[in-house]
Amino acid sequence: MTAEAAVALPALVAFTMALVWALTAASAQIQCVDAARAGARAAARSEPHADVLAAARSAAPAGAEVTLRRTGDLWRVTVAAAVPGPDALALTLTEEAVALAEDTVGSVPVGAGP
Repeated sequence: MTAEAAVALPALVAFTMALVWALTAASAQIQCVDAARAGARAAARSEPHADVLAAARSAAPAGAEVTLRRTGDLWRVTVAAAVPGPDALALTLTEEAVALAEDTVGSVPVGAGP
């Protein structure tokens, strides 16, 4: 009985720790998705850059890096966050959201006449 407990108990502890780490990583991924979407919505509404970054950071996990850039008619917000845990399980989660800039809606591209 003692030998079985000596083997089973560490295995159960390791399994529980892995499960908690996986739940933490899933939660951080969901926060990154929400933060990127919040930032993209704010950027699409032509809010100031500081407000866009603040909106994304307020929904992002602690210590996340938020970047904002515009490519053509699209605003892109990228959120990257490290998942806490042992070095062997270190992950950097990245999520990007894209939104059409409202100042381009309804405008006719150059050279595309009616």
